[in-house]
Amino acid sequence: MKFHRRIVSALILLLFASGAASGQAPQSKLAFDVATVKPAAPLDPAQLAADIKAGRMPKVGQEIDATRATYTYTQLDELIAMAYKMRLYQISGPPWLSQERFDIVATIPEGATKDDVPAMLQALLAERFKLVAHHAQEEHKVLGLVVGKGGPKMKESATTPQAFDPNSPLAPGERQVDDADGPMRVKMGSDATITANMGARGTIIEKINRQNMTFDITSSGVTMSGFTQLLSTILMQMGGANSRQVVDMTGLKGYYQIDVEISIADLMAMARTQGMPMPASPSSGGANTVPEASDPGGGSSVFESVSHMGLKLEDSKATVDRLVIDHIEKTPTEN
Repeated sequence: MKFHRRIVSALILLLFASGAASGQAPQSKLAFDVATVKPAAPLDPAQLAADIKAGRMPKVGQEIDATRATYTYTQLDELIAMAYKMRLYQISGPPWLSQERFDIVATIPEGATKDDVPAMLQALLAERFKLVAHHAQEEHKVLGLVVGKGGPKMKESATTPQAFDPNSPLAPGERQVDDADGPMRVKMGSDATITANMGARGTIIEKINRQNMTFDITSSGVTMSGFTQLLSTILMQMGGANSRQVVDMTGLKGYYQIDVEISIADLMAMARTQGMPMPASPSSGGANTVPEASDPGGGSSVFESVSHMGLKLEDSKATVDRLVIDHIEKTPTEN
């Protein structure tokens, strides 16, 4: 179970890093100087566990500096979301987009900045994967986050979270990633506790509760839009193509304390479907020992936790911006 806890912690980190800022990427002919694209090798479970034990962030996802953009073990739909500056669940395309993972190392041309990287990634996807896509405003079934009959049971935050300078030095063991609404700084402790500092949007802490066999997500102050984004990320990943986006319909403003419990069984089932490496039992003949989810959609524990906060997820409809994939190749052209 100790190994399972570390895998789950790394998985949630991947959930945080899987989106990009909302809005359309700039129209530009910018392109990387040089880029190598390779199918990602499976993650090494032993190395992943060792990194987490040492308090090192796993080298997964997007890393950008002044001269290079690197994408490690990144799903193809995540690359598209980053390129078009959209959330992962806004991408409409074939199911295999979430099953194909790639490692990309690209050189940023002189004179370009980090802000130009999405446009350059768009150009790379069009050239190497033959990506063709268009935006569409579509009405979809969603889950509306609303206030329950008894009113909200959350406490408002006594303090207002403060923004951080994204160009300031990172603390030891800290990593900066681009969240859907801006940069955030993430740090993982040796006990697999994850602290995500979202600046003015608040700080979220994630840890394993061994007694209840849950993954606990808490915050001393977060906006409802930030909380809704977190719910969407979890539910869309857990249920895949059959899940629905969560839309904030509470009307609540300000910062609130949250406490969410998600069953480890559901998270581990999600890890299996997303291709995360699973530990094997010697007596199982090499088969993984991941428990089955209590609910195929993986959302039952989330629904219950939300209700304890005086909120409710209910069926609704909303017009959402989608990026519709018209054409894309599974195999990129050669380097």
